[in-house]
Amino acid sequence: MPEHGTVVGILLAAGAGTRYGMPKILAHQGDWLRAGVDALGDGGCGQVLVTIGAAAPEMPGGARAVQVPDWRRGLSESVRTALLEAADVPDLVGVVLHVVDIPDVTGEQVRRLLGACGPRPGRLGRAGFAGSAGHPVYLGADHLDGVLESLSGDRGAGPYLAARTDVIEVDCTDLGTGLDHDRPDV
Repeated sequence: MPEHGTVVGILLAAGAGTRYGMPKILAHQGDWLRAGVDALGDGGCGQVLVTIGAAAPEMPGGARAVQVPDWRRGLSESVRTALLEAADVPDLVGVVLHVVDIPDVTGEQVRRLLGACGPRPGRLGRAGFAGSAGHPVYLGADHLDGVLESLSGDRGAGPYLAARTDVIEVDCTDLGTGLDHDRPDV
């Protein structure tokens, strides 16, 4: 999708899924993993990274696993590890963060997000569903250092985005629910 440079898709999936009862990367016989990888790849990401920790399944075609050594410390470690890995891409324009437990995100949602964001290195954007901010999230390459500095505990890029006034909100209500699945009965 970008005219110049690469957008790296990152599927955050390293956690143990304690409320869910198992690592969500394994949920539904790997369907959630495949759906997340497909959404990022079909949506225009030139590379797709998947964070692993509590479980390490075989990766679907088009994705590369990134081991998160300190995954037990929370989401921030997955985001940190993946952003540092993505930062090594020489022509990086930005990254799209997605989480494995929102299985109804599609390539169309990622394309809409990237279209709204350029994608350009100075832009920030996030999908919204019925007025609520959600995933996927676009972080232009110029923002990676700021996001890395803001990471702590079980929080990802949310605090960084909340402190900004230049986040492009991209309504995707017509394309999915944006609901995450923290428990198996939800």
